Amino acid sequence: MSDKHRKNILAQPALCRILDANLDRAREGLRIIEEWCRFGLGSVDLAKEFKELRQELAVWHNIELRSARDTPGDPGTELSHPQEELRSSIEHLLQVNFCRVEEALRVVEEYSKIYNAEMAVAFKQMRYRVYTLESGLLAYRRQQQLARSQFYLVTNPSEHLFGIVEAALQGGLNIVQYRDKTADDTARLHNAQKLCQLCHRYGALFIMNDRVDLAIATGADGLHLGQQDIPISLARQLLGPGRIIGRSTTNKEEMQQAIQEGADYIGVGPVYETPTKPGKSAAGLDYVRYAVENSSIPWFAIGGIDINNLEEVLKAGAERIAVVRSVMEAEQPTLITQYFISQLTRVQNLRSQKNLSVNC
Repeated sequence: MSDKHRKNILAQPALCRILDANLDRAREGLRIIEEWCRFGLGSVDLAKEFKELRQELAVWHNIELRSARDTPGDPGTELSHPQEELRSSIEHLLQVNFCRVEEALRVVEEYSKIYNAEMAVAFKQMRYRVYTLESGLLAYRRQQQLARSQFYLVTNPSEHLFGIVEAALQGGLNIVQYRDKTADDTARLHNAQKLCQLCHRYGALFIMNDRVDLAIATGADGLHLGQQDIPISLARQLLGPGRIIGRSTTNKEEMQQAIQEGADYIGVGPVYETPTKPGKSAAGLDYVRYAVENSSIPWFAIGGIDINNLEEVLKAGAERIAVVRSVMEAEQPTLITQYFISQLTRVQNLRSQKNLSVNC
């Protein structure tokens, strides 16, 4: 940059203030995300990536730009919006701060075209890196949640849908799949949006059944596909890498195919005959035992499981359970959910202790 050009720029202190403010904004947003990667996810690699990006930003945040700062004279410090005071969930907090970083990087990129062309090129590259990191972080967080999840609710139509689901979430429910084959698309979109918000408020995953378009429209965490639905590869292409995709399976051939196609989890069942799947014979406990030995991805035993037969499903080796009627038709969904989770946790602890004894 020539001396004459630099003098012209410095004669426009607003330009330097814009760059200073947005560099600050981007660094702050990155630090907020970095802290969640470090303490919330326990991911050293992700935390390191955000730290390195933040430090790279700091290199460009020179004394010339900092000296232009005029906080008392900035009218923007008085501006606020009610939504800025609220964060409904970790997902919302991360989303808000990713948007904050991306917007700030774009502002720096554009104004740097006047200030320093090399800086503009660098910030364009950084912006694309943040887009990639955002997809990677969402995928990582959802995969971590999936791996920790034990209890999965598939909904059926009910006039008390939201009350039942919230009661189950209060009991510790991990995943909700919205399934309704009879409602029109307007109703399904409304219900899915409301359930997605409800799940995220309680830190649970929200999965859309069958409909990739509604999964995208509602910001669902993932999509569940039946055997007659679109291929997993197409669903992945439409949804992107950040969302979970599950597949129903009823036998070992379907299980292996789902795993090979890249499913993130599978349903294993129906363990017992159930009116939810009319005309479909039970896969039985033998299929549960097969999944214990052969599934390389998380799986949920599903189909006719209730408090009366739960113990034999657990004895067959299941560590994750999915239900429909046991919660949707329960008088006290919170207590039923707590019971299922307590039994799953008990068995998981016993198996962990047994494995520890064997290893010792």
